[in-house]
Amino acid sequence: METPPNKSLNFDDTEIAFRNKSNGELNAAYWLFKIISSNFLTKIGPPITNFFLNIGLPIKGIIKATIFEHFCGGETIAECEHTIQQLASGHVGTILDYSVEGEDEEAVFDFTCEEIIRTIERASGDQRIPITVFKVTGIGRFGLLEKLDTKTALNTAELAEFEKVKHRCEKICRTAFDKNVPIMIDAEESWIQDTIDELAFDMMRLFNQKNIIVYNTYQLYRHDKLADLKADHLIARAQGFILGVKMVRGAYMEKERKRAEELGYPSPIQPDKAAADRDYNESLNYCIAHIDDIALVCGTHNEESCRILAQLLDTHRLKHDHPHVYFAQLLGMSDNLSFNLSDAGYNVTKYVPYGPIKAVMPYLFRRAQENTSIAGATSRELGLIIKEKQRRRLI
Repeated sequence: METPPNKSLNFDDTEIAFRNKSNGELNAAYWLFKIISSNFLTKIGPPITNFFLNIGLPIKGIIKATIFEHFCGGETIAECEHTIQQLASGHVGTILDYSVEGEDEEAVFDFTCEEIIRTIERASGDQRIPITVFKVTGIGRFGLLEKLDTKTALNTAELAEFEKVKHRCEKICRTAFDKNVPIMIDAEESWIQDTIDELAFDMMRLFNQKNIIVYNTYQLYRHDKLADLKADHLIARAQGFILGVKMVRGAYMEKERKRAEELGYPSPIQPDKAAADRDYNESLNYCIAHIDDIALVCGTHNEESCRILAQLLDTHRLKHDHPHVYFAQLLGMSDNLSFNLSDAGYNVTKYVPYGPIKAVMPYLFRRAQENTSIAGATSRELGLIIKEKQRRRLI
């Protein structure tokens, strides 16, 4: 039976996009994006801020009240409650994302593992938190994953170290299975990704037999990932488990191209944006065509891709809130997509990063730089905020 179309999508509807923001929050967002739009400040901000933090100047309060408050939920899970409820008021779910980076000690990996488990336990039974997430580099050493990707033999200590990584990974995913809380494994740099993919596939074999629990991430700015997705689906179907697909364009393009050039191997990155867009949208087509045995999280800030996925659901006569289809964006970005999609009846979630301010700063700097490097991203956000300020007669 054909599903009747829900409310039509209008990504320019700022009343819906910013319904959950007070006038003060809207004004704060306006000034933040005005600052971010300055390439100069975005470039000099990270080293200056790190310097001030390292010498102990009291700037944490300023950071927490500005960029941290806009892009993060808090320093702890408990501090994220306001954001969880604010998103839920617009029918948008929360993905709690413990965003501490760059650590390299076993004790920290153990702590991170337990913190990820706490996010799963917090999500259990709370429909406002439909999905959770973790990075393998949060629970294992980057250099070890890099060595595994080269297929170099590990020594005895490294073998023991990797057993701990696998144990942490399985402990997290088993908790997700026991609590019936889906969890996504994020993609990372291409030179550690094969090992991450193998871990994710092992977890899907274990826990995706009946329901979707584990998602792996496919970065479609890589030219090989559309083919990988199709091959993985055939394996999953043959072995009788649901393939969990979190689909993104990618986050490491400049680093990937630079490393490939320096080391003299072919870049894994698509030749241009058009190729990445083509593969991304073709992947959407493929996943929806096989929606019974693929579960999809469409992670994108691209308006066209959101429209294509929404249209695919109608074309295939699928409910807008099909349990195998989620849209996802980052907190503080593209509210016009998130809240207009949720208002039209689609499943939508936001990544809500949290953690100690100093430890989360690398994430925040990437968000600021991402907004200036993506053509038109900051001006688009600013334009929508200004439109809503005008609608509210604030300017």
